Amino acid sequence: MSIAEPHLIALDLDGTVLDHGSFGAGDEPFSGYVDAELAEAIRALHEYGHQVVIATGRSVDATLPIVEKLRIRPEWVVAANGAVTLRRDPLGPRGYRKEVVEAFDPSDALVKIRTKLLTARYAVELADGGFLYTDDIPSGTLPSQQRKVEFEELLGVQASRVVVVSPDYELEQFLSAVESLGLTHVSYSVGSASWLDIAPDGVTKASALEVVAERLGIDRSRVFAAGDGRNDIEMLRWAAKRGDSVAMGQAPPEVQAVAGRLTGTVEQVGLLAALRDRFTGIGL
Repeated sequence: MSIAEPHLIALDLDGTVLDHGSFGAGDEPFSGYVDAELAEAIRALHEYGHQVVIATGRSVDATLPIVEKLRIRPEWVVAANGAVTLRRDPLGPRGYRKEVVEAFDPSDALVKIRTKLLTARYAVELADGGFLYTDDIPSGTLPSQQRKVEFEELLGVQASRVVVVSPDYELEQFLSAVESLGLTHVSYSVGSASWLDIAPDGVTKASALEVVAERLGIDRSRVFAAGDGRNDIEMLRWAAKRGDSVAMGQAPPEVQAVAGRLTGTVEQVGLLAALRDRFTGIGL
């Protein structure tokens, strides 16, 4: 496979591009630190003509500042774990418009979860970009437009994502409780700190990237994807089938298991090593 042919390069942000354990001058909480050589490599791939696609669980307004920080202008950006796909539009807010928004009524899932996780904090990211929550959820990855509501106000809305945080549970207890729920007709992923993301049925980073690849006319053999979290599993599995997928060194075992290969941790700037290995000859 020639590296001169356009590739789709799908990159997770937190824990893959962004290192939250290291900070440079001027870095803000939740914005993370981007290694200078890694940022330069991402820009080089973008300028070379490859389609760099940021694919993240972050909300739109927590994603675009990172894209700007990388100093790239990708044609496509995938946010909210695949529920929102943005396309470059100079007339849109921060230069993008929402091309695809997947939404669902979260009522059944929320009511079922509440029977198991009584002390959890609940939130809904609305299809229009707003955010409703029952208790504070400290995270710079969520929408800036937020409103505190009673649990009942989360029901019957059109949501692109549901967030459930249960700090009273240890991770293993949380995983066990989530598995026992038997959620149907929704896609969900569990974070590393008792954090549950629920998406519309069948919606993942992979499903969004499949659409982007088709729009771009890029064959699956020319797909590269990198990630570190459980919300990256479908993306890494999808890319590995015919292309190249890389799990970061700190990724949980189940994430590493579905990737085509393993690289170093985010602290070791493992993504840079993986990009240099795949795209030799570009001078990264």
